[in-house]
Amino acid sequence: MDEPGFTRLANCKVAIVGLGLMGGSLALALRGRCREIVGVSRSPETINFALTHGIIDREASFEASLDCDLLVLAAPVRTILAQLSQLAQSAIHNPTPLRSGDYSQQPTIVIDLGSTKTQIVSAMQSLPLRFDPIGGHPMCGKESSGITNAEATLYQGKTFVLTPLPRTSPAALVLAHELIAVIGSVPFVLPAEEHDALVAVTSHLPYLAATTLMRAAQMLDDPRLWKVAASGFRDTSRLAASDVTMMLDILLTNRAAILNALTLYIEELDLLAAMIDTGDPDELRAALEPSQAKRSELFK
Repeated sequence: MDEPGFTRLANCKVAIVGLGLMGGSLALALRGRCREIVGVSRSPETINFALTHGIIDREASFEASLDCDLLVLAAPVRTILAQLSQLAQSAIHNPTPLRSGDYSQQPTIVIDLGSTKTQIVSAMQSLPLRFDPIGGHPMCGKESSGITNAEATLYQGKTFVLTPLPRTSPAALVLAHELIAVIGSVPFVLPAEEHDALVAVTSHLPYLAATTLMRAAQMLDDPRLWKVAASGFRDTSRLAASDVTMMLDILLTNRAAILNALTLYIEELDLLAAMIDTGDPDELRAALEPSQAKRSELFK
């Protein structure tokens, strides 16, 4: 430890609960960068794969994994909420630290990787003082899920949002930033509600748009359609292949922000439909060009 209450990542026992794409990739990225990596999964096949491929050092039950320095909750959002409820009810042997600043018995730092933050941060606020929580959301992923698709480089260069609580300690914030640096991500601190409003537009709405495109195409019920579906359709519909269980959790835990985003999107579609119906090329060009310019600027 560099100073009282601050545990460097290299000295930490890290427990990762959930060894899918995100948890497995995190374990791979942390290999050799912490004291021990403990994996938790309900799937024996996942545990066997993780042990066989050296992704984790050992397995543990959820209860046993709580005896660690850093607990990472890497499951779908509603599962994380259930796990936080378990933590709130737990009576594990990690004693409550004193508010006076006595860190002789350090709390377990808890960070999650959930895609929505407001409900998770609210649940974290109710955890016993033996836990030191901070919300997290790495802005990365793939359509293919599961530990067999995990990559050590998944997080590199990607934004990693942190949503600290009022109770989050300096020690937890320091360790979270060190974790982000080690896996090659870029930290970005946001209040939970603001995070959810922003990702509703940039992440959750694109999924719904891609799914709606697929549904519209399927409604035509014409097998010839897939013969003419080229790269534009492939790229635009890509997110429709995302894991449905994960997306259900997102849609059900960020409903208000997603509904607001959908309202804006529908209004824009209605405007474009009206312009196409009118058939004025100058009006259409004036509507399309700013989007083309901004898209080109953002993703050169």
